[in-house]
Amino acid sequence: MKQKRVVNPTGIILGKSTFAVVAAVAFCIGAGAAARAQTTATVSPGEAKAILMRMAEFMAKTQSVSVDARDSYDVHQESGQKIEFSEKRKIILTRPDRFRVEVEESNGNKSVVMFDGKDLTMWSPSHNVYARTPKPGSIDDAVAYFVRDLGMKLPFSVLLQTNAPKEFEQLTQTLDYVEKTSIFGTPAHHLAGRTESVDYQIWIADGDRPLPLRLVLTYPNEKGQPQFRAQFSDWNLAPETPVSLFTFVPPPGVQKIVFHAQLVRSATQPGVKPVKPSQSK
Repeated sequence: MKQKRVVNPTGIILGKSTFAVVAAVAFCIGAGAAARAQTTATVSPGEAKAILMRMAEFMAKTQSVSVDARDSYDVHQESGQKIEFSEKRKIILTRPDRFRVEVEESNGNKSVVMFDGKDLTMWSPSHNVYARTPKPGSIDDAVAYFVRDLGMKLPFSVLLQTNAPKEFEQLTQTLDYVEKTSIFGTPAHHLAGRTESVDYQIWIADGDRPLPLRLVLTYPNEKGQPQFRAQFSDWNLAPETPVSLFTFVPPPGVQKIVFHAQLVRSATQPGVKPVKPSQSK
């Protein structure tokens, strides 16, 4: 039976076991849960904030970076059940004005978002179509326009922007230090924060490269309180980034279409005729 699926349903943007196993696990960890909850008292909120801001500032000042991400997200079904879908993501950026995001969904569909400082392009090799719009400026300008004006999804986009420290500072209402842990052998700080609409957890590498290693977003105001999770790996702070990597040259036979938000706007403006995909060049 086909499941209802939406990509990144939140807009910014989680098993099977028997009752006996669940009960046994709950019994075993129950005694330790209360003790673990007290770990937040060992690090003050001020220190937790310092760790978060150090990560945000490090990311904002990094001039060139590439990273792989494996992410998953919940989709709430009409039956009330939550179904998890996943994606592979490759992110490459060179400040101030170039980035590329490659995505492969769990069903095999692929898409690429590219920005070369002049044009913002989204290409779907799986559907043999692309959309392009002029947007001269910085990465920050392009990301804001892509998400806010075009209504497209770009998960954890705040981590790509130079204003990441300001965004975390303004949006975070509460922040706790959960524990010192490790992600695949890398020592990390586990933080838990809340904004007006999103609860987030972030694991930040300890040491002189405070990179995000894992991110979990929970949307308490959405039906079923869905989550989005991302695991980051293969960080490279000096990748090779030729200009051609960020510039889209349409392959033979690919069809140019229009971003949906632009099509809707043109349809509602008097005297402006909507551009149909077949009319685009």
